[in-house]
Amino acid sequence: MAGGGLLGTVGPLILMFVLFYFLLIRPQQKRQKAVQQMQSELKKGDRVVTIGGLHGFVDSLDEDKVVIRCGDGSRLTYDRSAIRDVHASETANS
Repeated sequence: MAGGGLLGTVGPLILMFVLFYFLLIRPQQKRQKAVQQMQSELKKGDRVVTIGGLHGFVDSLDEDKVVIRCGDGSRLTYDRSAIRDVHASETANS
């Protein structure tokens, strides 16, 4: 009987942890991995959006920096981690 009582007490906690892992932690890890892959595959000419909402084209790349060319021709330097989305290559749109 004491073993059943312990399982009845600890069982819901274990179930809650398993649900928490599969509903929250695992999807976040998958999203983070996809973002890191996208940021590592950046190339010159890609159309990007930063986490601040700046739209532009990748002008040059460094190991951890990206220079973005904006519509008015200005060039701004950002960390790779500031790139939120890659839309398409500039040459693919031409």
